[in-house]
Amino acid sequence: MAGLPQLTRGICARLANSENEDSEELFNSQPTLQLLSFKKVPPTGGGNNVDRYRVIVSDGEHFLQSMLATQLNHLVEEDAIGKGAVAVIEKFTCNIVQGKRLLIILALRVLVKTTEKMGSPGPVQGRPEGGASTPAAETPGPSTSTNITPAPPAAAAAQAPRQQTQANRNGRAAAIYPIESLSPYQNHWTIKARAMNKSDIRTWVNQRGEGKLFSVTLMDDSGEIRATAFNAAVDLFYDKIQEGKVYLISKAKVNLAKKKFSNVNNEYELTFERNTEVEECLDVTDVPTVKFNFVPISGLQDVSKDATCDIIGVVKEVGELSTITSKATSKVIPKRELTVVDRSNYAVRVTLWGKQAEQFEATDQPVIAFKGVKVGDFQGRSLSMMSSSSMHMNPDIPEAHALRGWFDAAGSDQTFQAHTSTFTGGGGITFDRAEVRNLNEVKTAEFGMSDKPEYFCAQATIMHIKNDTISYPACPSQGCNKKVVELGDSWRCEKCDKSYPKPQHRYMVSMAVSDYSGQAWFSGFNDVGETIFGMPADELVDIRERDDSQFNQVVERAIGTTYNFACRAKQDSYNEATRVRYAINRIMPLNYREETKYLANILTHSDWAR
Repeated sequence: MAGLPQLTRGICARLANSENEDSEELFNSQPTLQLLSFKKVPPTGGGNNVDRYRVIVSDGEHFLQSMLATQLNHLVEEDAIGKGAVAVIEKFTCNIVQGKRLLIILALRVLVKTTEKMGSPGPVQGRPEGGASTPAAETPGPSTSTNITPAPPAAAAAQAPRQQTQANRNGRAAAIYPIESLSPYQNHWTIKARAMNKSDIRTWVNQRGEGKLFSVTLMDDSGEIRATAFNAAVDLFYDKIQEGKVYLISKAKVNLAKKKFSNVNNEYELTFERNTEVEECLDVTDVPTVKFNFVPISGLQDVSKDATCDIIGVVKEVGELSTITSKATSKVIPKRELTVVDRSNYAVRVTLWGKQAEQFEATDQPVIAFKGVKVGDFQGRSLSMMSSSSMHMNPDIPEAHALRGWFDAAGSDQTFQAHTSTFTGGGGITFDRAEVRNLNEVKTAEFGMSDKPEYFCAQATIMHIKNDTISYPACPSQGCNKKVVELGDSWRCEKCDKSYPKPQHRYMVSMAVSDYSGQAWFSGFNDVGETIFGMPADELVDIRERDDSQFNQVVERAIGTTYNFACRAKQDSYNEATRVRYAINRIMPLNYREETKYLANILTHSDWAR
């Protein structure tokens, strides 16, 4: 560290433990500190629409939480200071927030733009019993996007002694670490966090044995972290940890997060072990119930597939309870689809699973906040609940009240652009009723005759279905779907190099469709067949083998039904003959309410209405 300015040792402890906030000597000093990390804090409302920057400062011995005054934001935004910068704090003050002394930096002079961490700073310890009780400052750690919601000073002052008393009674250190500061390099820490999204106990069996686990999301005002308990730890903590309650937790193992198992925004995760300490904390005033980072439904197109996000909207429609069969486990899983809208004039389909789908009964168009839902690209953008997701009906938050007023006043009569009508396969077009092409136009415009596939939308009625080759025997391995060959009493998949006692049939449908302008042959695979027949291919094949007349009835019921189609047109050569094939990318049953609104809108804005 030769050549670097000397930090003002001891200043962080003096600031944190000073009984006299107006100490002239202390606040007229101009200490030299290192700025270890910066985190943007979005506006919290109340008329203040300016971002703030939270900073962790160090004197080489201790950390201290601080904030930049807004007039200094340009230093960060213009890259005048960076992580590890050394600066003289020329003017500052202190506020009490949630029982902690928060340093407010009003003016500074940069000495070094960026450098490595100086010294080995740690948290500031509170005064011994009998002195002023001041929780330790936060320590720096991985940054999250979660907002800070400061408690009122009076409430913070009232709750600080209670926190200190409980910590002493349980033999814990006085310092409570923020979740965002946790890392594998720390051994002694205690967090105060609310338990959210506790999963059911899940079991597994593999070649190495069997086991069980459960997970829970822990949250404080700095961020979230996922905690998982395995085997014996499940017995210790599953009943003890209750969703919604606040706990003091220590002696858990900090590991790098396995992102494929978690959607929590944290680089690390916790593992509960036999010696982990979990104690319920009755002082819950400074721990938020739940925090959201809402994305407007119109903005889902900018969210990556398989990412997670939070949305809030009004449930415009509730679908019927249905089921699907899991390819991996062959279990029947209940599902229900909700259509959710917001003020961006977009709608999105949200899928509920399992007990949540079965128990959902709200039919009064409630406002629901969804946290951590997974983004899919089926028919454009769709959302799906996961085990780590949560759903909050009619939450008492400003966004929910604003949505309720908007929907009741005007939103219920609006027409929404649905992400469910979008597909991004190749052409990336959107199903738009105003852009539907009739079948004659598709043919005369020679769609599919170029070297590259072309995409179009159509609204047509099924007139005939070829029922001699309605399905094929497929490999039951998840993600394979290749055709299998019957060999004696088994079915062989050459791709997987395995044999199975029976195949899993998948649809391969060829059908003639028609509109007012003409007819065309469309082809589609498994999703298309399940939509038009309303059952898995295995079930329909079983019906055909048992009763031909019942099989023909099922096929005939599908004829005469109209759908919205999103199709791909592409040339295909067979036996030296070239033809254009129309493959169905998406098939969507008509939403007659939306169709009627669309027609009414045309009439309202047409010349006939003038």
